[in-house]
Amino acid sequence: MTSQTDRMGQTPSPDQIRRAPKVLLHDHLDGGLRPGTVVDLARAGGCTRLPETDPERLGHWFREAADSGSLERYLETFSHTVGVMQNREALVRVAAECAEDLAADGVVYAEVRYAPEQHLEGGLTLEEVVEAVNEGFREGERTARERGHRIRVGALLTAMRHAARALEIAELANRYRDLGVVGFDIAGAEAGYPPTRHLDAFEYLKRENNHFTIHAGEAFGLPSIWQALQWCGADRLGHGVRIIDDIEVAEDGSVRLGRLAAYVRDKRIPLELCPSSNLQTGAASSYAEHPIGLLRRLHFRVTVNTDNRLMSHTSMSQEFEHLVEAFGYTLDDLQWFSVNAMKSAFIPFDERLAMINDVIKPGYAELKSEWLFQQTVSTRDSAAPQG
Repeated sequence: MTSQTDRMGQTPSPDQIRRAPKVLLHDHLDGGLRPGTVVDLARAGGCTRLPETDPERLGHWFREAADSGSLERYLETFSHTVGVMQNREALVRVAAECAEDLAADGVVYAEVRYAPEQHLEGGLTLEEVVEAVNEGFREGERTARERGHRIRVGALLTAMRHAARALEIAELANRYRDLGVVGFDIAGAEAGYPPTRHLDAFEYLKRENNHFTIHAGEAFGLPSIWQALQWCGADRLGHGVRIIDDIEVAEDGSVRLGRLAAYVRDKRIPLELCPSSNLQTGAASSYAEHPIGLLRRLHFRVTVNTDNRLMSHTSMSQEFEHLVEAFGYTLDDLQWFSVNAMKSAFIPFDERLAMINDVIKPGYAELKSEWLFQQTVSTRDSAAPQG
């Protein structure tokens, strides 16, 4: 059995976490812009509504607004990012930088989502939006490769749940499914906008044998999760953190799963958990109290994600660092999260398996070997005679 001291010795350093191969399934394109890019694009488009024009101060404003507890201020942050993503050049740049930034952080596979219907104010068609973003992702992958990083990025097309274009966006996702788009999603406020309002879109995707995830169980709770699974047939749950409401922990530490929680675990339904974002929305008061600790212990199909890197001032490496600090996770735990995510990706099985066997597992094995050699040197040095 591994002792607590051994586990502490295996605690990965921030540098090891950054170099570890990571997989990201839940990241919003309009929530991950570089502050400097927002300033540049606003200036180029003649936008004068930014609260700050200095990139560093603007980045601070985004974080402060997202942490304010005010829904109005939180939504305002997206009005600024989406507002500068209304032409082809801007979309290509933002998508390319997204791929570059993720690759530099050690992400080897990412599914990045965005809502095409939110980028039409400059006269683009839905198809032109998708093609611009895809072009940007490919450009970013090439740039990352030239810098010594490898990443593959797939797009998820999101429909806004308060609007009435879900079927149209689902059809768009299906048309581009072999051209860089790997699946479909719905997002937006859960309360008052249940996923069942868009059953026609989900039924269409199921007939087409296509993949989709649904934002559910982020704030609204178990009914949202139940509808996403049992009525709509979601392959994954976007967030899904409120499944914790169907789990009882007794004073003696014993755990009882409700019917829905048991179903989610038994069926290996992936949970796209976003710890930092969940703290901002009130799902937990600290990383140490985040449900991910219990869900991981109970062997749910847990994945770790960023949600909105700009608004949460986060990255995949930072998410892992927080969890390592809160729960004492080792490289084995981080590998478990990464393999879970890769198993749950919306690309063909053989490609997922190749990523796991040829990229993720060898990457973590190399990091573990570093630790073993460091321990050998440390032990030898401490045993050397003094004087």
